[in-house]
Amino acid sequence: MQRFVSEALISEYEILVSDIGENPTREQIAASLARTGDWTDHGARVLTDLAQEWGTSMLRNALALASAMNIEDGRAGL
Repeated sequence: MQRFVSEALISEYEILVSDIGENPTREQIAASLARTGDWTDHGARVLTDLAQEWGTSMLRNALALASAMNIEDGRAGL
């Protein structure tokens, strides 16, 4: 199930990013996440910053570890 959820989220975010246009900024992506998703402005900024700072390799491993540790929302409270 985790794999399905991840693939669905990737597809959702690929559409969100492509709908913004060519070379969207982090600010544009965060604004779109807050406008169309279940994200607060702060949460959307944190999410885009995490993606920019750590990339897919580190975040994929962090997701796998958080799943193994049964951590859904974490301490950040987002």
